[in-house]
Amino acid sequence: MNTALTRNSSHPGLLGRTVFDDVFDSLFLNAPAYVQKSTQGYPVADIYSDDEGNTIMEFALAGFSKEDLLIEVKPEDRTLTVAAAADEGRQKERRIARRSFKKTYVNYDDHLDLAKSEAQFENGLLSIKVPKRPETKPVAINIT
Repeated sequence: MNTALTRNSSHPGLLGRTVFDDVFDSLFLNAPAYVQKSTQGYPVADIYSDDEGNTIMEFALAGFSKEDLLIEVKPEDRTLTVAAAADEGRQKERRIARRSFKKTYVNYDDHLDLAKSEAQFENGLLSIKVPKRPETKPVAINIT
């Protein structure tokens, strides 16, 4: 019997049972829970303002086509929703790519013109450009 591969509870390892073994047991025995926690923010999104003051929203959506995606703007509610429904059969075999999602973003300060949003999808990257309302852009006033 190879003693290097067996665990003898009467002789704890160098770091001790509670330090080393518990860490690996929690990682490998509870793997589905860790996978779910690591993908809760799906899809990965980057939201920033460009030089003209437009808000740019970028989503990493590997495995999707533009036909799979839905972008819904409700100017009266000041919301923009990005959603996709993945095939349930494929979802079980793939844990990250092509997962169903629905994300709603709210324009709380009402400085964006949601109705004039433009979207582009290329190589798995969805980019949505939301322009600023004209009345919220700075205006120079001449002094007479």
